[in-house]
Amino acid sequence: MSDRDCPWEPPPAGTEVEQLVGALERLRMTLRWKADDLDAAGLRTRIGASSLTLGGLLKHLAVVEDHIFTTKLRGEPLGAPWDISAWDDEDWPFTSAAQDTPEELYDLWDDAVQRSRARLAAALADGGLDQPARVSWPDGRQASLRRLVCDLIEEYGRHTGHADLLREAVDGVTGEDPPPGWRPRGGSEPLRLFVR
Repeated sequence: MSDRDCPWEPPPAGTEVEQLVGALERLRMTLRWKADDLDAAGLRTRIGASSLTLGGLLKHLAVVEDHIFTTKLRGEPLGAPWDISAWDDEDWPFTSAAQDTPEELYDLWDDAVQRSRARLAAALADGGLDQPARVSWPDGRQASLRRLVCDLIEEYGRHTGHADLLREAVDGVTGEDPPPGWRPRGGSEPLRLFVR
């Protein structure tokens, strides 16, 4: 099996940046695989008392991607496609996803990930993981880029576990990682996978 068969797989040994970005990419692609190639009913499936859906997770994580690498890192407002007045509460990405088509949800997530990859690469080239981000704590301490990347890894880790349960409820698909050679199918354009 080559890196081309599983481009999301972190390197067996590498620098801190390679390991962190590799871990993030693996979680991103696992989440995308768990949500991939479903119709509207599949993306709206709920289990038990939870209101979580795969569509809601895609939209939520798209917002989180942009929030971390636009607002928290650069101090800029979210902008399109998030500059809307429908944000009545922080659950809006989860609840509004039911009105979006599968293509819209896949495109929101795919586009947000592409923007995040570009912003992260630029930031790493311009100061590395130790550089301060624009977000700060009430006492004035600033987060580093390293902290933002770790926070995003944690966010994906939590929601990839949710996606495991949701996808199994939709059609029985289980597994830890995408199978070798997997490529996303949902969305209007093929997602460009991160390749080292």
